[in-house]
Amino acid sequence: MHLVGEERKANLPGQPSMAFPAIPQTLTPFVSDPEAGFESSTPSGTATPFLSSGPVSGPRPLGVSQTQTTMQTFPSRPMSGYEMLEYRMPSPPPAGPSSTPMPSYLAQGASSYQQLSPFPVLPTAQAVQPLRGPSLGAPPFPAPTGSFRPQTQISSVPLGAPPQIGNSLAPKANMSLPTSESSLPPHKPFSQSPWPGNTNAFPSGNVPQPPLESQFPSPRPVSQSPLQAYSAPYMPLPMSETSLPPHKPFSQSPWPGNPNAFPSGNVPQPPLESQFPSPRPVPQPPLQAYSAPYVPPQAPPLNVHQGSYVPPAPLGFNSREQMQYSGTGPQLEGTIQGLLEDFQSLSVGSSPGMLDQGIDPETLPRPLDVDQEPISVLEKYPLNCHPRYLRLTTHAIPSSQSLLSRWHLPLGAVVHPLAEAPDGEEVQVVNVGCAGVIRCRRCQTYVNPYVTFMDAGRKWWCNLCSLLNDVPGEYFCPLDANGRRCDVDQRPELSRGSVEFAAPAEYMRRPPIPPIYFFLIDVSLTAVQNGFLETIATTIKSCLDGFPGSPRTLIAFLTFDSRLHFYSLKSSLSQPQMMVVSDLEDIFLPMHDDLLVNLADSRTAIDTLLDSLPSMFQHTVDVESALGPALLAAHMIMRQLGGKLLVFQNTLPSLGVGRLRLRGNDLCIHGTDKEHTLRIPEEPFYKQMAAEFTKNHIAVDIYAFSDKYSDIASLGSLAKYTGGQVYYYPSFQATIHGQKLRYELTRNLTRETAWEAVMRIRCGKGLRFTTYHGHFMVRSTDFLELPAVDCDKAFAMQFSLDETLITAQTIYFQVALLYTSSSGERRIRVHTAAAPVVSDLGEMYRQADSGAIVSMMSRLAIEKTLSGKLEDARQFLQLKLMRSLREYRNLYVVQHRLGGRLIYPESLKYLALYILSLCKTLALRGGYAEASPDERCAAGYSMMILPIGGMLKLLYPTLVRIDEILLKAPDNSELLNELKSLPLTKESLDAGGLYLYNDGFSLILWCGRMLSAGIVKNILGIDFSTSPDLSKVTLFEHDNEISRKLTSMLTKIRKSHPYNYQLCHIVRQDEQPRETSLLLSNLVEDQTAGTFSYRDWMLQIFLQTQQIS
Repeated sequence: MHLVGEERKANLPGQPSMAFPAIPQTLTPFVSDPEAGFESSTPSGTATPFLSSGPVSGPRPLGVSQTQTTMQTFPSRPMSGYEMLEYRMPSPPPAGPSSTPMPSYLAQGASSYQQLSPFPVLPTAQAVQPLRGPSLGAPPFPAPTGSFRPQTQISSVPLGAPPQIGNSLAPKANMSLPTSESSLPPHKPFSQSPWPGNTNAFPSGNVPQPPLESQFPSPRPVSQSPLQAYSAPYMPLPMSETSLPPHKPFSQSPWPGNPNAFPSGNVPQPPLESQFPSPRPVPQPPLQAYSAPYVPPQAPPLNVHQGSYVPPAPLGFNSREQMQYSGTGPQLEGTIQGLLEDFQSLSVGSSPGMLDQGIDPETLPRPLDVDQEPISVLEKYPLNCHPRYLRLTTHAIPSSQSLLSRWHLPLGAVVHPLAEAPDGEEVQVVNVGCAGVIRCRRCQTYVNPYVTFMDAGRKWWCNLCSLLNDVPGEYFCPLDANGRRCDVDQRPELSRGSVEFAAPAEYMRRPPIPPIYFFLIDVSLTAVQNGFLETIATTIKSCLDGFPGSPRTLIAFLTFDSRLHFYSLKSSLSQPQMMVVSDLEDIFLPMHDDLLVNLADSRTAIDTLLDSLPSMFQHTVDVESALGPALLAAHMIMRQLGGKLLVFQNTLPSLGVGRLRLRGNDLCIHGTDKEHTLRIPEEPFYKQMAAEFTKNHIAVDIYAFSDKYSDIASLGSLAKYTGGQVYYYPSFQATIHGQKLRYELTRNLTRETAWEAVMRIRCGKGLRFTTYHGHFMVRSTDFLELPAVDCDKAFAMQFSLDETLITAQTIYFQVALLYTSSSGERRIRVHTAAAPVVSDLGEMYRQADSGAIVSMMSRLAIEKTLSGKLEDARQFLQLKLMRSLREYRNLYVVQHRLGGRLIYPESLKYLALYILSLCKTLALRGGYAEASPDERCAAGYSMMILPIGGMLKLLYPTLVRIDEILLKAPDNSELLNELKSLPLTKESLDAGGLYLYNDGFSLILWCGRMLSAGIVKNILGIDFSTSPDLSKVTLFEHDNEISRKLTSMLTKIRKSHPYNYQLCHIVRQDEQPRETSLLLSNLVEDQTAGTFSYRDWMLQIFLQTQQIS
């Protein structure tokens, strides 16, 4: 569905409907020269009801009688081929003097939903609503009461011979169900009689819809069963997964010359409740033409179908199997397999015998298992790099702009260039020797497994730009009988999707730098009081032996409060010398040497400084912070070499350049157009410093500890544009948060880091990358500057079609990261992947990667909060979701004509839940009262660099019950395997249980009020009867089996998410407000203030996707 003009407004939970502005293109205000030596540089249609593979079961609005009817209007325009097929012929009455009234159906409108949910549903355009039928075994609804106006007679139109199904039939008799958009011209409605010579065709113009109280009597019964089948709403049947061809389109003229053809224009639909009697069922075995086993009719199940089709309960109409002509032979296997594999469905309505209406919560799709990387791609493209390094939002690239406009979801890639690989799967390093790195001379693509060698091995064809390149003599190898190089298996660059080249001298602008760590530490009063100064001093000292690059590593220290303290760490000194600079207006260095020293040579002085640093400032009374001047001084020391700058900030900068004001409590701008100013830097100094740091290959990491406003929005820009990271510890106390700080600082100092890196991602003809999202500096259209990058950071980028039509069958992508290793080697890591080009929107959905889509959309939403309100970002997410599901519904508008189900692609079955969770994250949820500006900004900075696995873990954490496991016999190796994830709802919590919640950033141990006192005593060493303050209780191992098993379990969980430390919080049931703030507000399936529950969210999605677009 291609939307043009004014787009439809979407309803966000608890928020008014409003228009959505276009996504602003990410612009980088800082652009510098490229790295030397690295690279040379349609009108809107009418949506039809949601169609489904299940029974009709829709909720009836409270207070509405069964005889009420709902008017449906049609737009005054010609109808397209898909919309034409929505026409239902009037039902013929059975023979005899009397007839049974046709069951009436009530449309589910927005009003019915308003009684199901406490949140109002704002008025929208009139929607085609799902229908609700009678319960299984119940008699048909009584006929509408009241008198109808006199009706005139209309003659029935007999159909010709029904179509046969089978390959043995002539083409003119073949009426296949359309499963792809290629069957009809995309935007060409029928305007003429579709079959020449058709005398009984309906008019081609816009025919007005008859009133609900029809003026026409019932049509005469027709003896042909096919007409009876088309006279009733479509009823699916139990089908095997091998019944219909997955992509066989409708022919434009199914029966040439057939005088009984279907109408070509917009034909009025019969009223929902009419006085026409229901047709007699055709006495044909329901599964005569199908090979699947018969399942007897039963109550419509409220479940998500997974790989099988559940038959609907008969509602008094002919089922679809009765549409088969009696002489039709059995269908061939494999005819509907693709159709059923395309999507799943969710019943929306009430089951017979149920009092409540809506969706059964137990049937909702939930990602209770860990994120599964789409390794199935490697089965089709075994030469691709592993998905841990590169994942596309869909592994099917659209061939045209018109197809892309119907996708509605982000089209791009998520790149994790330095992702950690399991043992035995590390990226191999290739040294090509005197031949040099083989690259295309036009597009600079590196040689990869998808290039083609020809001319007896003397030339190779570039798979990205199609240029024919010469093979250097040193790299020459003859071809075998199949045209492959004889040494292809011995060359990783020709047989693997990921490889690292040892870069020769021409890729170096200067000799490789050693690893450099500069510590900029706040030593004001609060930093000493909360214990963070002592914690970082002891942590740094414990890591000195593990710094990468030893013995080349360089190190420096600078402390500040209202003054700057420099330290001379000359190797000949037995203890460091401190020099104080009080002039903050004109910063200068007291000495030019011995401030940045070799770690191995000056180890004694460094150890002495770290030991004495806490005691040096233990009596300070200085509460000021001169962070800006300290940054200038650090830049002056590091600008010659670069490196990593670690800033430890505890007080809002108040002196010198870069001073900040307290603006987080400005209530006047919350909810206004100026709300976003709280989430962007107020002082331009920090963005200017970020540009200077990047220019000199300096990455900045921010550690913020204050319990008051720290302006993370401004400080975080230093990390955002330099490839760094923001670590936020609100209300830091060393006794509680010390272990988390020690772990994360240790990992930062000891993990392998790529220094002075630049990254470029290339793609084949017809595509171009447009926007980039993450922590870096954009130096040109496709050139990213990364002063330092590590295995914990991922990047996202969107691409678009550069041409109207892509004629190639395959598109190739290549990511190249040029960096200096800690050992001093210049390397180029290359990841290459291929993806097919398709002209079928259904194939794009089948190959969609929900993890990559959610990761991309989270970054887009966070960036949207920097230019608008939080509500705008949430509505942006909802609009994307609604449009995509509505467009997907239109793909199967003919095959699934039931309105009581929400259908969605199998590949995106968790997308709705992830979007709901994303709206409830700390970065996007609520308003001013939900989270402080610092908390929102810190969460946003963290989410911008998260890999896909970490993002999905944050959006849908795991909740497991562990008390039963801990009481079992000791078997630590199997503890995690026995844990069963539970839905994130309060109903999953039992008052007598012990539960563990893990979102990848923190662990929460929830103790029920009826939990055994023995378990509490064993794991905590306390008794709840004494009412202890659990916020000050730390979890450590006690001398008993239960405590040891719990400690082992937590250790394994933390190792599975090594990018940060999950601090364990202990909370007891009904302990307020900690229980709500720590756990209950993060149970994303429950309704919280101003947000939907998961069940209501799915109902809202169903109503939205039913609307006429």
